[in-house]
Amino acid sequence: MTRQQPPGKSKGTANKGAVTRRRRGLEALAGSLPGVAARALGRRGFADAGLLAAWPQVVGKDLAESCAPLRLSFPNRQERRDGNLLLRVEPGAALELQHLAPQLLERVNVYFGYRAVARLTLQQGPLPRHRRPKPAAALEKLQVDDPLNRRLEQIDDDSLRDSLRRLSESFRARQKRNGAR
Repeated sequence: MTRQQPPGKSKGTANKGAVTRRRRGLEALAGSLPGVAARALGRRGFADAGLLAAWPQVVGKDLAESCAPLRLSFPNRQERRDGNLLLRVEPGAALELQHLAPQLLERVNVYFGYRAVARLTLQQGPLPRHRRPKPAAALEKLQVDDPLNRRLEQIDDDSLRDSLRRLSESFRARQKRNGAR
C-alpha cells in the first residue's frame, strides 16, 4: 500500500521547514553581530562601526588609501555632537589632508546626517593594512565529505558562505597552532 501525501503538502515541504529554521538562525546571528561589534569598538573609542566599514565610500577611495579613522570621541557622550575624529595618516599625505580638513569634516558629517564631528586630529604613521580576502580557490581547503562543508553549501548567499568558510579555516589553523585537534 502506498502512502499518500496530505492535500497541499509536497515531499519537499519538510526540507523547506529545515531551510526556514536554518535561515532564521542565521538571521538571528546576523542581528546580534552589530551589538557585539559596537561593544568591542566602543572599548577602542569607536562608537559607530558603520563609519569604519563605509570609510572608502565616505571620503573617497583615494583619500581612504592615505588615511584611516582611529577614534571618534565626543565631549559629552550622551549628545554625540561636536566630536573629534582621530585619523592615522600616511606621512606624505598629512599636509594635503590638513588642507582638505573642511571637506573631510563635511563628508563625515553628511554620512552621520548631523554635525557629529567638529574637529580632525591627524596622527602620522603607517596605516594598518588589511589582509586581502583569499581567492575562492584557496577557500576550498575543506574536504568535500566534511560535514561543515556540506552545511555551508546549503547557504545561498555566496559572501556569507565564503566568510563562514574563512572563519572555520581560521579556527582550524588556531587549533593546529595550539596543538588541539
